[in-house]
Amino acid sequence: MLRCAITDRTIFPGDDDQRLEAVVQQASRWATQGIEIIQIREKDLPASVLADVARRILKLSTRTIVLINSSLEAAIASRAHGVHISFQNPSASHTEIVERYAAAGLPTPIVTVSCHTLDQVRQARVTTPDAILFAPVFGKTVARRFVSAPTGLDTLRDACRIAHPIPVIALGGVTLGRARLCLQAGAAGVAGIRLFYNNS
Repeated sequence: MLRCAITDRTIFPGDDDQRLEAVVQQASRWATQGIEIIQIREKDLPASVLADVARRILKLSTRTIVLINSSLEAAIASRAHGVHISFQNPSASHTEIVERYAAAGLPTPIVTVSCHTLDQVRQARVTTPDAILFAPVFGKTVARRFVSAPTGLDTLRDACRIAHPIPVIALGGVTLGRARLCLQAGAAGVAGIRLFYNNS
């Protein structure tokens, strides 16, 4: 099972510097636990700060894939393994990401993309990303209120069928208890912002 842990410094107490330090330390624990993918999702940070955080995480996570959400500039500057983009609002195309990595003399990047509908999965599949994050399988909540309705396990199953052979990673309201249901529906793994924080 692929596990994709997504950072969110707002979970931690303190000022921004303390929160970023907590993100780095959490990422180090994830790497020690053998988490396969860490997605750095701090999209409001300047690229230079994001790249610095990524460099620190990469030093501590030698066997874990480290992706940066949206910022191609930070990904290249930090020599991250790749970039995660949103199908709805991509910061760069798959082709541009690959070309920019090649121009920088870096290995071929890993590119993942988030999708929210089956039509998006069909379209994303054409660009052959390394993985598709499909959400929100169990819905999205903020302050315990639903802000996005769940797509459900049946739709996840359809997404996996449409995406094949591209692996689909289930995101959105996934708990450790629900992870088995996602795998039974055909997902290659699970992802979450809070999913792995209590397992440090």
